[in-house]
Formats: sequence, C-alpha cells, structure tokens
Amino acid sequence: MAKVLTSRKENYAQWYNDLVIKAGLAENSAVRGSMVIKPYGYAIWEKMQAQLDRMFKETGHENAYFPLFIPKSFFSKEADHVEGFAKECAVVTHYRLRNSEDGKGVEVDPTAKLEEELIVRPTSETIIWNTYKNWIQSYRDLPILVNQWANVVRWEMRTRLFLRTAEFLWQEGHTAHATKQEAVDETRQMIDVYAQFAREHMALPVIQGHKSENERFAGALDTLAIEALMQDGKALQAGTSHFLGQNFAKAFDVTFANKEGKVDHVWATSWGVSTRLIGGLIMAHSDDNGLVLPPKLAPIQVVIVPIYRSEEQYEAVVAKGEEIRKQLLKHGISVKFDKRDTQKHGWKFAEYELKGVPVRLALGMRDIENGTIEVARRDTLKKEVMPMEGIDEKIVALLDEIQDNIYNKALDFRDKSIHYVDTWDEFKDTLENKGGFIMAHWDGTAETEQKIQEQTKATIRCIPFDNKQEEGKCILTGKPSKERVLFAKAY
Repeated sequence: MAKVLTSRKENYAQWYNDLVIKAGLAENSAVRGSMVIKPYGYAIWEKMQAQLDRMFKETGHENAYFPLFIPKSFFSKEADHVEGFAKECAVVTHYRLRNSEDGKGVEVDPTAKLEEELIVRPTSETIIWNTYKNWIQSYRDLPILVNQWANVVRWEMRTRLFLRTAEFLWQEGHTAHATKQEAVDETRQMIDVYAQFAREHMALPVIQGHKSENERFAGALDTLAIEALMQDGKALQAGTSHFLGQNFAKAFDVTFANKEGKVDHVWATSWGVSTRLIGGLIMAHSDDNGLVLPPKLAPIQVVIVPIYRSEEQYEAVVAKGEEIRKQLLKHGISVKFDKRDTQKHGWKFAEYELKGVPVRLALGMRDIENGTIEVARRDTLKKEVMPMEGIDEKIVALLDEIQDNIYNKALDFRDKSIHYVDTWDEFKDTLENKGGFIMAHWDGTAETEQKIQEQTKATIRCIPFDNKQEEGKCILTGKPSKERVLFAKAY
C-alpha cells in the first residue's frame, strides 16, 4: 500500500494535508473552500459529538435547532457583532432560478429578488435572540440553557481541511440568565467542560484563559478560550466561551420581570467548538507514519488481522479471531476483524498504522498453537507477544495506558515549549528559532498588541487563569506590566 507522507520536518503543512487525504479523513470538494468529510473522518467527529453532548446534558443543557438563514436586518442591531462578521457573510439575494434563453442551463430569475436579503448563518446569536424574545417574560422562564448542533458558513479566502473552511460543522451554546453572575459562571463552566474534554478525550493539554480585547468574539464583553500547541510550535484555539453581557438582549429587546417585579434585560452567553478539533487532534499527536489517535476518539480501537497460508488455516484463525472479537465487544471496545482476502496482511498493517488504530492484533496458526497473540501499539510502534488467555482484560488496560501515554507525550512537549522572555530581541529570537508558547509582559494596550502582531505575526493567545501577578516591563514599549500573557503564532 502506497502511503508516502511528506515528513513533518520537510514540510509540516504538506505533511498535514497528505495525512488528511491519505488517511481518508476528508478531501476538497467541487465547492471552493468547502470539504467533503469522509466516513472515517466523520466517525471521529461523531465520537467527539457524542461525548460533548453527554457533557452538555450533564450540565443541564438541551438541544434545539434554529434557521440556517438570518434576515440581514438582524445583523444591523448589534454594531460590534455585524462588524466582526460582515466580511465573511454569504448572502442570499434571490429565491428562484429559470432556464436560460439560450437553453444551455439555468440562471437567476431577476424577477425573484428577495425583499430582504438573507445571510447564511456565520453564527446564530441574532436569530436566537430574536427567538428568545418570545420565550422570556418572567424570571420563571430563566435560565434558558440551549445548544445547537449545526453547520455555519464563513467565507474564507484561504482554506485548509478541517482548520479553516468556508463551511464547517460545530455546536453553539446560547444561554440566557437572570443575573450577571449566573452568566459569568456559565461562561466559566463551559470553558472548563471544553478543557476537560480536550484533556481526557483528545489527550490534548490546553491552557485556559481570557482573550485580550482585540481577540474577543464580536459583541462579547469577555471571551474565554482553551489554547493548544501543535507539533510545529504554532497554537490552535480549540474552544471558546463568551460572556455577552446584555448586549444582545438590548439589541433585540429581550426583557423579563425579575423577582422584585422590575423589568430588566437578560444576561447572555455563547460557546462553541467545531470540526477544527479534528485538525488539532491530527497535528498534536500524529507522526510521519500516519495518524496517532487517542483510543477514546478512535473510530476503530482494535483491529484483528488474520495470518494464514491455506483455506484450512483461514477457517481456524477466523474462528479464534471471532472469539477474541466478541470478548472485546463485551468491554465496549470498537473492534474491526479484517478478514478480507483481497489484501495481504502486510498491506493491512500499513493501512491501520496510517489510520492511527491504537491496537493491532495479529493472529496466525503458530499463535493458536502457542496460545499467544501479537499485540502492536500505534503510539510507540512497539510489538509484543502476549498470552491469549485474558487478552480482553489486557487490551482494556492497554487502551488506558495508550490514552495516558499520548497525553503525557503532548504535555511534555507543551511544557518544554513554554518560554519566558523579557526583551524584544529575546521575543523575536524565540519566535524565529524555537516557536511554541511565549510568556511575556505586555502593557495592556490594543495598540501595542497590534504592533507586535504586525511585526512578528504573533498574537496574544490568552491571559491564563492561573497567572501570577508579577511586576515587569512590556517587551515592546517598556511600560509597566503586572503580569505575563501567552503569545504564539497561531492557526
């Protein structure tokens, strides 16, 4: 099986693109900037979606669905919000086609122009808050804790599979509360949920913190984020949670009678993650041989490959393989028994290594005679011959060990890639020669933040929650600073 990947050292971007395509995760479509998510890639998203959905519901949230199309006038009601998304919006202007006069196709019917253009949703705050106005009259109607699984469109000019596409899949939570504190607590709770998911399921160590004012979501008073580090030393924003204050409630006149009988505007949050998480999963863990998937998100956790030389051997090996498969299924492990006779076992080994299957079991007649089985780990590429007796329990423990090992490897890389710098020359040198996260002082102004970005392409990823107060001087201006912030070049 041809599985040649560009090496990460040679060209990291090409390695990533090769891997996404050759591992069968996604491909470019006939629509510029939009991708086709193939079954194997979608299976990863389904696992992410299922786990996150459980976590959302455990915190009291319910799923709903809101329209794909949003009246243009809705975007005019919240000035910061419309400014933030105006350049990314796809607009529907007509509602009908007609046959062209030359008979060679169809054209837009000029008589079918919409009275008001519709925006293909880039995010749903405006349509949702217009809806909430009808749902909320009293404090008894609050809180509203709603999540939506949907697709959105942001008209990107430069696209990369999973990381940045014109259309992508995501979830967006939108909540309404009676008090500011409830909304603030909700914002923090949901970024904690994302961080827990990233660490425990994606095996991805993340840093939580506040976004700078320049980097906040359009229309938010505060944006919280989780930031992850990829193997090339660039950061990836892996999830955000926004405290929206009363901005959208005031824009759409969403009021309620509080317990004292006074009328007030509700307090709002929104939060979301998208299919870019798949891109993060790939870039954080995979190697030059292919994907490395944490067992908790791997579509296939264990693959069994039979090895035989005759029809008689085939029947015996398949019978034993089926027995092992059923044992593993009882533990809730997703197993594939690859009995295809169209490919040799060496080809299969290469295929499942490329696809990042955490554990591969190879079973032949000699194994059956010796009561053993060959076990190969994808994370370390090590092979071991194990006794067949109790193999199901051993695989359960091994999957946990692999999950932990992948996380610890990423954590070690992340921690070794956090650099503390105090001068502008040090900052530029570290960015150029080391990459990674840089903790440095900043004077707190948007102007300085913008200048740093223009000169180095590095941005403030977040102001970490666990920051220590520390007197210092801004790396660019020399002005006083009370804490370091996290800088990096980012996707």
